[in-house]
Amino acid sequence: MPKPRFLTADWRNLILANYSLPDALAAAHLPPGVELDRFDGKAFGSLVGFQFLNTKVLGVGWPGFRHFPEWNLRIYVTYQGQRGVCFVREFVPQRFVAWVARAIYNEPYHAARMSMTVDEKADAVTATYTVEAGGKVHSLSATGARPVVRPGPDSLEHFFKEHSWGFGRTHKGRLLRYEVSHPEWDVYPVTGFAADVDWAKLYGPAWAEMTDRQPESVVLAAGSGVSVFPHGSV
Repeated sequence: MPKPRFLTADWRNLILANYSLPDALAAAHLPPGVELDRFDGKAFGSLVGFQFLNTKVLGVGWPGFRHFPEWNLRIYVTYQGQRGVCFVREFVPQRFVAWVARAIYNEPYHAARMSMTVDEKADAVTATYTVEAGGKVHSLSATGARPVVRPGPDSLEHFFKEHSWGFGRTHKGRLLRYEVSHPEWDVYPVTGFAADVDWAKLYGPAWAEMTDRQPESVVLAAGSGVSVFPHGSV
């Protein structure tokens, strides 16, 4: 019997700005039983901006809630061999979407003024995402060349863009799991990147130590349709 799909959508033109994180900073946000996933011995987190398009919840697309940007900070983790992510904070422009995500799944969603702009040319794609928080407009922008390429399975790009699980914490403190299914993503080779981010204003004073750090890599993924399957708590 097929698993019930809670959510379907198209995730497109994803910027992943990937930073190595101090272990103590990353570990403070781990759900119970989850461990840091590492590449070359380092823990990583990503600032991510993307287009959330054609959204349906339980098969229903609600007018005014189908197309919007998302901006999140994710940490790469594992649980019993399952590679995935957990979130420090996720921004969307609709208060109702943020409220539902917090109330039902205890996901750290916040509503904020946001924008998404994607400029597509014959030889390049430029995506720009902004979020207004703490009295500042924060931005991520990346340009990638066409045509797309498919990074190998041992590449740093593959590590960041290909994982099948999301992990969180229920209101009672238990581990919450959900599965994210999508085909392997192609990427646009990145030719330009800019970020204007105040980490402390977005994520709290502990994140001030990330100020002025540069990402170890930037990925601009073409994206695809996705399906999200809840797996409940552990």
